[in-house]
Formats: sequence, structure tokens, C-alpha cells
Amino acid sequence: MLPSDEIDTPRGPARIDTDLPPGPATALFVLGHGAGGSVDAPDLLAVRDAAVAAGLVVVRMTQPYRVAGRRAPAPAGQLDEAWTAVLAVLRDRHADVPAVLVGGRSSGARVACRTAGAVGAAGVVALAFPLHPPGRPERSRAAELDTGLPTLVVNGDRDPFGTPEPGPTVQVVTRPGETHDMRRDPAGTAAVVRDWLRAQGWASD
Repeated sequence: MLPSDEIDTPRGPARIDTDLPPGPATALFVLGHGAGGSVDAPDLLAVRDAAVAAGLVVVRMTQPYRVAGRRAPAPAGQLDEAWTAVLAVLRDRHADVPAVLVGGRSSGARVACRTAGAVGAAGVVALAFPLHPPGRPERSRAAELDTGLPTLVVNGDRDPFGTPEPGPTVQVVTRPGETHDMRRDPAGTAAVVRDWLRAQGWASD
């Protein structure tokens, strides 16, 4: 793992934590955190470990509001703006890597979906995608998953935020016994992501 670094964005500095694979990189995989959480969430760390072992450069990005010490998330437009600025820098830093993938958990998954086209991503991994606010299924966010890109959604079957339906480019894997925090079996969640990355040709065997 490289030392933590900061990248300036229009919304203040964002922090990045970069892990490099042992050999040539097959893809750059950028992950974002949940609204009040951090990039050290168990599922994000497990996915990082599995992806790095499979040949990907993994960057976990901490949004500027969290770097500034705030727990309440910034508005969606500001999250997307900061994320897009960081992705532009990372693409330059890792220009020799053949593909860029984006993802994250909960709020971070939504940001990755909303900006996937703008940042030139080849695919999206959405962990604990919050389909709707708890108890408000009529306020669906399913349209955010409609990126037209290969997308993997991994949600728990006990998630009060709901679980999306699969679509033409969206594969949904439901993890038994998991709630929104996805803490019960992080290694199992990471294995699902690793297998999908391999099936898409973005990970080494």
C-alpha cells in the first residue's frame, strides 16, 4: 500500500489510499465510501484485498466532507463533482492501465453510478446499493443503475434500503443474512466481486 495522498477538488481536498498489485495491472478500480462511513468498511477492505490479488490497482477515495471531519454527507452534486475531479487525476497517474472501473458502498455506489459515463468507466461495482430510503419504496433510485455499462450489485437480503432488480447490463447478487452494513461475511462478498471481475476480463486468474 502506498502512503495516503490528497487530491485537490473544487469541494476541498479528497484523500486517496492506493494499493498496487504484485504484477502488471489489469485495471484501475476506484472505490467510494458510504455516507457516514469510511473507506475502511469491512466489505471495502475485503474487496480491495481480493481485487489487488487479482491484478488490479485499487484506490479508495475519501470524499472532502469526510476529510474535513464532517459526518453529514455533502449534496449529491458536490459528491459527484469531487469524485469526477479525483478520477481525472487518477486516470493520468495510471494512464498505462487498460481499463478504469468504479464502485463503492451505499452512497459511494450511487456516486459511481451517476458519474460512470462522465469519467469513462468500463464497469461499475455497487455494494449495498440503497434502492430507496427505508420504508419508502416509492422513492426508487433504480434509474441511477441504468448506466449502460456492465454493473454488479451486491446487496444483503435483509437490507432495509431494498435490493434492485437485475437488468440487461446489471447483475444482482443477494447475500443471505446480510444487512446494509454487509459485515457478516466480507470475504464472501469479495469473492463475488472477484469472480465477476474475472468473468468480465478485468482480473487475472
